[in-house]
Amino acid sequence: MIFLFTDFGVAGPYLGQVRAVLALAAPGIPVIDLFADLPPWRIQPAAYLLGAYAPALPPGSLVLGVVDPGVGTERRPVVVEADGRSFVGPDNGLFAPLVRRAARAMAHHVTWAPAQLSVSFHGRDLFAPIAARRARGEAVPGVPIAPETLDRPSWPDDLAEIIYIDVYGNAMTGLRASTVAPDAVLRVGTTAVPPARVFGAVPPGALFWYANSNGLAEIAANQGRAATILGLSVGDPVVLVAGAVP
Repeated sequence: MIFLFTDFGVAGPYLGQVRAVLALAAPGIPVIDLFADLPPWRIQPAAYLLGAYAPALPPGSLVLGVVDPGVGTERRPVVVEADGRSFVGPDNGLFAPLVRRAARAMAHHVTWAPAQLSVSFHGRDLFAPIAARRARGEAVPGVPIAPETLDRPSWPDDLAEIIYIDVYGNAMTGLRASTVAPDAVLRVGTTAVPPARVFGAVPPGALFWYANSNGLAEIAANQGRAATILGLSVGDPVVLVAGAVP
């Protein structure tokens, strides 16, 4: 399967054009929208989301990841192999947490480019054809690079910020729940948010944080919109008030 991981949005032509290229170049291979609504232009939160969601993808999957405000500049196109899955996209930090957490990783700087390459839509013109070739099991011209040389090696192991707000108003953090003590309290702004295991463990409207289905510490409200209650936006800091797994 090919998973799309982008900030293109579901409206407008961008996602459809990428899907059309994949349908023509890799017919019969399923294309799944993992995220189409990543925070626009925000590479860092997207990188930590990818690091959390990639391990749940089937072995052999390919992720076409495009959050690329530097499109048309000198940043490298890369193919990354990490723990049996492939990732295609720009070398701008998007794959940094993923590679750091992988037990086994390899990377290639792609040297191929199509004859017709727009300066503003490499997701369609460059990365989708590369992904299609990889999905078909074909090699893509390139040179090996050390995974640790991929962009943004200095980013932290976990990001103490809000990285995504879902359709329910739940606010995912860049903290892996396994690194936070179960009895820890998270503070956002001036509000202390206590832990709970499930939504039904707190009264309707009450705020809490929990370990979400992909292992991130997520701030939520039972039958309410935590992001609205707390006025949260992507990038807002999260402070660990008490307790942390060493």
